[in-house]
Amino acid sequence: MTALRVRGVRGAITVETDSAEAIAAASQRMLTEMLRRNRIECDDIASVLFSLTPDLKAAFPALSARQIGLHQVPMLHFCEIDVPGSLERVIRVLMHINTALSQHEIEHVYLERAASLRPDLLLPSSAQ
Repeated sequence: MTALRVRGVRGAITVETDSAEAIAAASQRMLTEMLRRNRIECDDIASVLFSLTPDLKAAFPALSARQIGLHQVPMLHFCEIDVPGSLERVIRVLMHINTALSQHEIEHVYLERAASLRPDLLLPSSAQ
């Protein structure tokens, strides 16, 4: 039997506007990709932390997560620090999962303009 460990899966995506619809669509897209690429089942998720840049206030990403089936997963939201010159309208996520994957096997998901945030974490299969 393979031992399970708690691992963190990172993700980020940008949105064009601060609207509930844009935040919901982007959040669902990012979470769906994180689940798919890492073969994560809902029961594997220990918790999810979301941060949003201060210019995003129209909706909570956790509401979108619940719409794709993450009903029992504990989730929290935070506001990113407002660093001058940083990328705008970014939703970031840190998902804690129970998995047999090694740290190097985890595929982090950076979409849209957020791909520029951590190019070192993008695997070749992460072509956007």
